Amino acid sequence: MAINWFPGHMHKARKEIKKVMSDVDVVIELLDARIPFSSSNPLVGNLRGEKPVIKLLNKADLADPKVTEAWQAHLEKDNAVKSLALSATADGKIKMIANLCRKLAPHKVDSDKGISAMIMGIPNVGKSTLINSLAGKTIAKVGNEPAVTKRQQKIKLDNGITLSDTPGILWPKLEPATCGYRLASTGAVKDTAMEYEDVAWECLKEFRVLYPNALKDRYGLSEFGSDEYELLEFIGKKRGCLKSGGVVDVHQAATIFLQDLRSGKLGRVTLETPKMMEAEMAEFRAMLEAKREQEELAKKEKEDRSGKRTS
Repeated sequence: MAINWFPGHMHKARKEIKKVMSDVDVVIELLDARIPFSSSNPLVGNLRGEKPVIKLLNKADLADPKVTEAWQAHLEKDNAVKSLALSATADGKIKMIANLCRKLAPHKVDSDKGISAMIMGIPNVGKSTLINSLAGKTIAKVGNEPAVTKRQQKIKLDNGITLSDTPGILWPKLEPATCGYRLASTGAVKDTAMEYEDVAWECLKEFRVLYPNALKDRYGLSEFGSDEYELLEFIGKKRGCLKSGGVVDVHQAATIFLQDLRSGKLGRVTLETPKMMEAEMAEFRAMLEAKREQEELAKKEKEDRSGKRTS
């Protein structure tokens, strides 16, 4: 099952962001430190052009610290990018964001207009919480579900920086499919747009390889079974997710697993590494190229058959 979720307000937000981007000095893109690649919206790169960007790896307290370091080194290979790992809910590093803005827009430091920074990111990545922390008061509405912010708003900070908050936007088609599943597993996609069992199965494929001990410790497992479905059944049995007749309620087991992942009860985990995503994207691009060649060949064969019929 492919996961796609692009509400109407996201399309509207994209158009509005494009209109005002010329007035922005620095883009602040919030990423989920557990899935830095999958939570990086390709539309952000298209919209910002050559504007400098601060990539904040939020929820770093839930992510694997060694993998987070690897992602920061990978991201900063681009000279226009600065990165910072933090937790928007409670982190002294939040004060460092203003300093990074000044470094990336030195020509605006002493300007009467100050620095204009736009915060962008996928839904439910913590933008509103970060803005409230930067402002030192509750300005942006916060909710533990995606798509709480529906429109742009500007917030003037005491340090000469004006923030533009934008709604969390996904892109119309979440590809490759694995990115869609990772986004769903961390809560960036509304639950009504996903099947819990499908998302849990896909997530467990990676989890049993990357963090097998986390599964063993959390659910008291001694074995994982032959596939993800059997592993989910084991989790369900350990958590008492049983229907009449002793049948495992796989949906309930999937819900428990995903809630444990999102809340950090499975420990500090990251579901993708830079090397892993480079390999995955190379495979995805090769698949697209093969599909394009097949479509061109089918088109040519159709044209040849049509030409024979008319001759």
